[in-house]
Amino acid sequence: MKKKFTLLMAFIILLASSLAVPETSLASTGNEGINEKLGLPIVVYGEALSDTQKSEVVELLEVNQHEQVDEFTVNGQDLANYIGGNPNANMYSSVKIIHKDTGQGLNIEIVTKDNITEVTKEMYTNALLTAGVQDADVLVASSVKVSGHSALTGIYKAYDAKGVKLDEGRMQVASEELDVATSIAKEEGISQAEISELLTEIKKAIAEQNPATREEVEQIVKEQLQALNIELSAEDRQRLVDLFEQMRDLNIDFDQVKNQLDDLTGNIQDLINDDGFWNSLRAAVKDFFRSLSNFISSLF
Repeated sequence: MKKKFTLLMAFIILLASSLAVPETSLASTGNEGINEKLGLPIVVYGEALSDTQKSEVVELLEVNQHEQVDEFTVNGQDLANYIGGNPNANMYSSVKIIHKDTGQGLNIEIVTKDNITEVTKEMYTNALLTAGVQDADVLVASSVKVSGHSALTGIYKAYDAKGVKLDEGRMQVASEELDVATSIAKEEGISQAEISELLTEIKKAIAEQNPATREEVEQIVKEQLQALNIELSAEDRQRLVDLFEQMRDLNIDFDQVKNQLDDLTGNIQDLINDDGFWNSLRAAVKDFFRSLSNFISSLF
């Protein structure tokens, strides 16, 4: 009987491990040495982190896998300077940035998804493209639960500290874009993936149509809401129009990032419509219990 029980437990462990779904990660970058062309990876820590929390973030961002990194700290005053936030705010979100060659795209990974409660990687991608950040791997981590808004400040400071001047107006609008995205998702009860898709499609339409007036921007917003079958309050529709009117005034050239916007659309659609993944998972679970039942029957 003991032998049968041991066999049963081994079988359960083997089947359970076969159901594990691996998750691809940008974080495991390995010890690649120093890239003299692109420069050192940059790590920016939230100032409010305790020593223990900072050590945890170092591990989460795999900082020690690089021979050298440039390290900075971001605080509430930086938040005020870059995006007009509260200078007394506690900063916990931390980021690692690895620059890539031109054309390789902007890749975002939230390493601690459970601790970034409002902002998705698609929202970060949209906002950073608005701010002018391209061709980089950006990893975001927090050792405590935070909304995730302040991570933008760390990214802005990293670029500034390395002598890359991002346009101040674009940074402000990118921050507002993140605020609009998270608040509409929360207030209107639509998914984060849907609001990200909406913002992306509006930007692509702006790139294609090059609106010259506020009325044309308003028409684009209206058309994309209809195309995606999203219902918003009049107030939130106005917030979107105001946001993209600001972008139009800044003369942001979305043609430069259109390929990345196309890639982002595909990623968001994968999130919304990934029926195949869930069907496969359900089938695997059914097979697991069917096999378990058959195995138990064979023992007795």
